Formats: sequence, structure tokens, C-alpha cells
Amino acid sequence: MSHPLDIAPSWADKGIWRPDGEPSADLEGYLAERPALFGGSSAWPVMVLREEELAHNLAALAAFSERHELLFAPHGKTSMAPQLWQRQIDAGAWGITVATPAQLLIARRAGVARVLLANEVLDTTALHWIAAELAAEPGFEFACLVDSAAGVRAAAAAGLAHGLDSARGGFPVLIDLGFPGGRTGLRSVAEARELAELVAATPGIRIAGVSSYEGGLPAVEDVQAYFARVRTLVEELAAAGQLPADAIVTAGGSAYFDQVASELSIGWARGVVPGARVILRSGAYVSHDHGTYVRKTAYNRIPAEGALAGALQVWAQVLSAPEPGLALVGMGKRDAPYDSGLPVPLLLRRADAAGRVAESVSESIAGAEITALDDHHGYLKLPERVTVQPGDLVAFGISHPCTAFDKWRNIPVVDANDTIVDVVRTYL
Repeated sequence: MSHPLDIAPSWADKGIWRPDGEPSADLEGYLAERPALFGGSSAWPVMVLREEELAHNLAALAAFSERHELLFAPHGKTSMAPQLWQRQIDAGAWGITVATPAQLLIARRAGVARVLLANEVLDTTALHWIAAELAAEPGFEFACLVDSAAGVRAAAAAGLAHGLDSARGGFPVLIDLGFPGGRTGLRSVAEARELAELVAATPGIRIAGVSSYEGGLPAVEDVQAYFARVRTLVEELAAAGQLPADAIVTAGGSAYFDQVASELSIGWARGVVPGARVILRSGAYVSHDHGTYVRKTAYNRIPAEGALAGALQVWAQVLSAPEPGLALVGMGKRDAPYDSGLPVPLLLRRADAAGRVAESVSESIAGAEITALDDHHGYLKLPERVTVQPGDLVAFGISHPCTAFDKWRNIPVVDANDTIVDVVRTYL
């Protein structure tokens, strides 16, 4: 895959300070300057990825998947950054998962050869483009979900229009089994069996396997009961001869990937279909966070298997310290996620009398708390005996990476010395 960042950082990029830098193709030239995060290369606020933590996370889920004989198709919608997708693939991922046809188009333009689209597709324009891609590229492996007769009819029509019935056996779909009150998917095994029979009887479409998503369930016991139904569906479809020899069984948000490994194990799957593939789809692991996924990660239950590290930081400047115990920082809803917890103060980097921070040493700001965000301001509650001055910098961890990446087009990657070593571009 070629480097998808097609222009160097310029004056147009929030957080990256290049007032005289015109857009160009010379990203390598920019990085060759060894720009320093605190050396005049940043305009506060700026969100950065920390390379050491990023590399750790990439290795952790790759090792988990290999250890449990799972294929891994991490959900690309977390970052929507083809550079990170390529690093995930280089670390051993089988492919990438996306949520929409538009995201699939980006993945294909970035050269991703194996893609799961974890939704039903009803847009006929998109379905015909996907079918044409499948017809034209024998090496393109793809499947999307179906949970309705309308979805079956739409995918089948596209498959027939582009000759997939004879060339590829039909448009590939996964029967989506959900649970009552959940996101998508048929609500019972019986309904899923009925839809599978419709697929089997409809020209232009074929069953590639079964999909599930457990992330909306509240507890491990609920996940285990749900996966028992997934196993039942797979076993019944296999007994009816409705699964291919290389059937896909896929699941996995970022909270219960341990349960995917134990409840939908490769040993069970291969006992049902000898060539079955169990594909994990967890995505938020790539950057992890300092909030919601600290509480939800499966590693809390399996600490012996590893851990993840928060790789995203938002550095913001103290703009005002109007009263004891309160500071206003230049970071708001435009800069940091707030849908699943507010930013978490991590480090304080003090400015000198002239407002310079380059030579400062970061120190802990434990006990501080963001209590509210406006568009461009954060209300920082300070513990007793902690004071800050306008001009100081504060690093914040985020809570929920999916809604952090979408606020930044270009994200500097910094090493342990706070030197910018790459710039990740998002396509959101």
C-alpha cells in the first residue's frame, strides 16, 4: 500500500504550525526536519499519537489473535487512517472491517484486499460498485451482512447484474444474528435460519458465513448466552449444507474479545466446518484510551495475556486561571471526544516567564478533572496545592477513540523524545 498522506502538513492543518508551509507532496521532507512537538511545530491544541504505545497495542492484539488461532480484521472505522490499517495488516491482520460503503471505497483505494463490511448494504449504487469490484478482482475477498429479505434481494440483484452467480458463486453475505434490543441482526436462530433458506434459494447471492456483535451486551454472562445461540446457528446451517467449506464466523467489539476466543473457538468451529475461519473485529485497541476502554477492555479479565496502553494525547494550553481551583484550557468539543466520558488530565508542562515550554519537564497532574467542555474551552478543576499559570500546557488522555480520530485530519506521531516521526492522515 502506498503512503496515503498525499500532501505534507501545511497551514491548513489544525494543530500543526506551518504558517509558511504550502501544501506539497513532500511529507518526507517535513519529517526530515525532525520537528519537535514543543519546539514551535505545534499550534495548541494538538492531538498526537505516541509511537511506543501505538506499537505496543498493534503487537498485543496480533499476538492475542495468533495465540488463539483467530484471524483478525480490526474495525477500520476507529481511525479511518489507511496508514494505521497498513500497520495493522503488517502486524498480522487478515484484513480490515468497515462500517459503510464509503469506508469500503477508501479501503479499496488504499489497496486493502480483504474487507468485511459489518452492516447490511441496501444502497443499490454501492452494491453494484461492490459487485463490479468482485467481478473484476479475483483476489478481492469481501462479505457484508444481511438481516432482511430486502437486503437479500438487493445484494442478489447486484450479483446477477455483474455475473457473480457464475463467476464467484454469488454476492457473498454473512447471516447477521443479533439479540433483542441490540443493534442489528435477526433476533432469533429460527429467523436467521429462515433468512438463510431465502439466500440459498435466491440466484446471485451466497452465504459466506455468520456474523455477530456482542459489544452492546452488559455482562460476560449475557455474551456467553448470546454466543451459545451463534454456535447453534452455525451448527444448524452446517447440518443443512448451507455453509461453504471455508465458512466465516465473525464477532468482536473491543470489550469482549476474550469471549470470542473462548466461546467461538477455532476448535469448535473446525469441528463444525473443517475449513472454518473465526475472524475477530476489535478496533478501538489500536489507540486504546484513558477512559471508557480502560474500564471495558477484555484484558481486565485476562491480565496474564497482556494489556493495552493509551496512545492518544491532546495537548492544550492554559488560557486562563481566574480563580483558585479552576483553569480554562484551550480544548473543547471540537478537539476531544465527550460522548463516552470527558478527557482525562495526565501531565502538566510548565511555561517559563516568557511563555516558553520547550525546555520544561512534564509532571503528573493527578487529581485534576475536566468537568465540562464548550466548543473551544475545557473547565479544568484543580486539586488543592496545584496551581497553573496561563501558558502552561496540559496533556489529556481521551475516552472513546472513535470520536477522537474524527476531529483531526492530520495527527502527528511522536516518539519518546516528543519528536514528530510521522503524520497520520484520517479520511473522515
